[in-house]
Amino acid sequence: MLFALICKDRPGNLQVRLDTRPEHVAFLEGLNGEKKLAFAGPFLDADGKPNGSLVVVEAPDLAAAQALSAADPYAKAGLFESVEIRQWNWAFNKPASA
Repeated sequence: MLFALICKDRPGNLQVRLDTRPEHVAFLEGLNGEKKLAFAGPFLDADGKPNGSLVVVEAPDLAAAQALSAADPYAKAGLFESVEIRQWNWAFNKPASA
């Protein structure tokens, strides 16, 4: 099943995001290779700077989704002020391969 990881950055932590981005991208590429990543990308503030993330993952249950979220280098670096994990149903415009 799919889970949406809705992550909000702690204010004033753009540099943490930038410094940790290579490890975060490698983590997502690993999930993609394991066919656990549906899609991902940053939320943007009014100036177009990233201030959070939306990551949708395939996991068997909430506990597995929580484990994936905790393993993200951004989470390990303390970037996120909050992370909400919600089961999600991809109802429209779902790619055939997803």
